[in-house]
Amino acid sequence: MAEVQKLSEADIAARLSELPGWELVSGRLQKTFAFKSFVEAFGFMSRVALIAEAMNHHPDWSNIYNRVTIGLNTHDIGGISSLDFTLAQRIEATVS
Repeated sequence: MAEVQKLSEADIAARLSELPGWELVSGRLQKTFAFKSFVEAFGFMSRVALIAEAMNHHPDWSNIYNRVTIGLNTHDIGGISSLDFTLAQRIEATVS
């Protein structure tokens, strides 16, 4: 597998334009998802957990009732990489 590289601010800004609702917050890609109930939010988290585990790339997240906030960065490089954007796109596919 190729070495993961930290993306430049320009690369991050360009790629963020392709991910509606995601933003750069404290050095992470971040989005909050809202669902009809806690059960729907938990089901979403379970789907994302399986995707993240398969990628060996895990989100920082929190859940309060029907909301799930996800933060993505690549801890090993201390920044945002293409892995974060790939995971964000896969997360989006679970709610589309």
